[in-house]
Amino acid sequence: MIKRMIIMLIVVGMVLAGIFGFISFKERMTKEFMLSQGEPQHTVSTTTAEFMDWLPKLKAVGSLQAVQGAEISAEVPGIVANIHFKQGDNVQYGTPLLQLRAGDDIAKLQSLKATAQLARITYLRDQAQFRAKAISKQTLDVDKANLDVALANVNQQQALVDKNLIRAPFTGRLGVRLVDVGQYLEAGASIGTLQALDPIFVDFFLPQQALATLKSGQKVTLETDAYPTQKFTGAITVINPKIDINTRNVLVRATLNNPAHKLLPGMYVTVAVATGQAQRYITLPRTAITFNSFGATVYRIEKSGQDEKGKPKLIAKQSFVTTGDTRGDQVAVLKGINEGDIVVTSGQIKLHNDAPVAIDNSVQPTNDSAPQPTDQ
Repeated sequence: MIKRMIIMLIVVGMVLAGIFGFISFKERMTKEFMLSQGEPQHTVSTTTAEFMDWLPKLKAVGSLQAVQGAEISAEVPGIVANIHFKQGDNVQYGTPLLQLRAGDDIAKLQSLKATAQLARITYLRDQAQFRAKAISKQTLDVDKANLDVALANVNQQQALVDKNLIRAPFTGRLGVRLVDVGQYLEAGASIGTLQALDPIFVDFFLPQQALATLKSGQKVTLETDAYPTQKFTGAITVINPKIDINTRNVLVRATLNNPAHKLLPGMYVTVAVATGQAQRYITLPRTAITFNSFGATVYRIEKSGQDEKGKPKLIAKQSFVTTGDTRGDQVAVLKGINEGDIVVTSGQIKLHNDAPVAIDNSVQPTNDSAPQPTDQ
């Protein structure tokens, strides 16, 4: 029995040794085959480093203000008799807009005019009698005072009658009508808005550090999401002579021509103020740069001989770079990259120095200096 057991153990040992030997041989041969094939190529997208001209700018969010704008209202209470305007009309200074009922005031005005006319006749008659020494100087003075009082009452009542007719205080565009014929208006109640739209103001705040680069007449550029493909230009008109004590910002006002009336008071806009001469920078997309605790790096593509088909082999080389300002999706590179270098823009997470690469630029990351949000 012992002899049989020993034989069985020897046979089992030989079988297991054969199995493990085969597995070891298979792994060794697989490794040798993989090494003979070389490292597989990594597919990346690339861009060519180029110079771009960047104009130094200060950016802020601003609000549009009408050069002249007002809520048109009545100075006196009354009932609306006639409306002389249409909503959205462009009106000139002095154009009649709305008439309140003024029958009682006009009647009183006629009465006061009659009283003034009688006082004038009395005064002129007494002047003749005074020259004939038929009345005293005191009587003539009283008549003159009565005439002056009567004329003042006429002027006062005439002003009251005039207030029943509301006129445009300046040239501009009317808004939505807020009253109807027959409606009773309190004094100060709005009948609609009137806005002068050309030119138009934009007010915005900048930090006090920017004061050294600001001056009247400086060019500004406006963008608004209402017209995402259009830019509007103007110039700084006023720099407020006082700094806001809470924010340490200075209020700046610029003026823009607005002949098409596209810009409306109350709109918010993005303002860019040009503050110097254009500067040339090599720029790369943000996705091309990897930021680490030890610095910023990019991968450049270089040629390393040829493959068996005679095509150039491409490898990745890591380079440290010094970055500058950013603008939209772009980053200015001050050092580490030269014009014309081919730089990886995506796929670099799997790369290392001398890693073989294949370029596929069918899909590229965004590289816009002024990207616009897309409505979902």
